[in-house]
Amino acid sequence: MKEFPRIETERLILSQLKEEDLPLVVEYLQSKIFSDLTSNIPSPYTEDDAQFWLKNSQQAFENGSGFTFAIRNQDDQIIGAIGLHDRGDDKAELGYWLGASFWNKGYITEAGKAIIDFGFNELNLNKIYATHLLHNPASGKVLEKIGMEKEALLKQHLKKNGEYFDIPMYSVFRNRN
Repeated sequence: MKEFPRIETERLILSQLKEEDLPLVVEYLQSKIFSDLTSNIPSPYTEDDAQFWLKNSQQAFENGSGFTFAIRNQDDQIIGAIGLHDRGDDKAELGYWLGASFWNKGYITEAGKAIIDFGFNELNLNKIYATHLLHNPASGKVLEKIGMEKEALLKQHLKKNGEYFDIPMYSVFRNRN
């Protein structure tokens, strides 16, 4: 794929991250809740972190290993991000975050369904999977709403800040029967 895809849903635009998105990204991710509820968002979240993320996202697209979409409202303002990262063997990992003021409005469910369709229809994936921290059950509910089923509980699979965490893994397959 030479050009980064643009996906429109009923209320959202999913498109490539841009340099001008970064001030809002830093603003959204300042809250420690993001570090507490995710495996890879640091606290405090800095401009350097945002620049690193943007650069890695661009490199992943260029080398065909991932797609990180900005989740935008109808005013084209970034409100979060969602991505698929190729793990080989026709499977990819789904990850996402959304600015706290946009929670509980169904945006991640809407974006997630569109990204799953993109993964199966455009990338020819067989499996899309995601994990979450057990103390973030809302994320597990989102994964179920977008058609994923809990596949496993990975014991002490994640180490964060010197502590080991069990994480549930959810998945959905191209042929869902």
